[in-house]
Amino acid sequence: MERSRETRFGFVSLLTLALMLMANGHSPVHGQKLAKPITIQAQAMGTSTQLGRNVGITVIINEISPPGDQKILLEAFQQKGNEGLVNALSKMPSKGRFAITGTLGGDIAYVRKFSMPDGTTKIRVVTNRLLRFGEVWADTRSSDYELSALEIVLSPRKGKSTGTLLPASKLKVNKENQLEIELFQNPWNLVNVQRR
Repeated sequence: MERSRETRFGFVSLLTLALMLMANGHSPVHGQKLAKPITIQAQAMGTSTQLGRNVGITVIINEISPPGDQKILLEAFQQKGNEGLVNALSKMPSKGRFAITGTLGGDIAYVRKFSMPDGTTKIRVVTNRLLRFGEVWADTRSSDYELSALEIVLSPRKGKSTGTLLPASKLKVNKENQLEIELFQNPWNLVNVQRR
């Protein structure tokens, strides 16, 4: 059985689910239906216990989340914790699609886009994780980790785009009243990131 990983809010600011919800960037673009979808393909490389594993991913973004979505998600988490966040995400209209190669994939519920001072563009995605039939039927521990998130950093320099995928996670508040992300597995690094 794989052990879960707990990550402190300040320690993983480059990939935290919390920062995806609590605006941390420059020049956010919100509530915008895109004239042309943003399509990103990448290889997700496993780390630590998943070292050596890799899968292809495709992200298609049709719309950037409006500012009201952030407020809805924060309020839902404050009221009912991770369960409230999952429920709120499930009610949001699709902003695009996220798929691992060989799967049908699922809808993206929440997307933020930031233009950074160094010329890079950060795209942060949070959505409900598609649970497999076997997970739900057997009521496995992994079914408690209902969120997936990713951060993609698109660089203007060829070959320098990167990212991080959190395939199965949940948010919680620890005993010190700090926001933490609990991961079922380790983060996956995104390499060969290309905007199509």
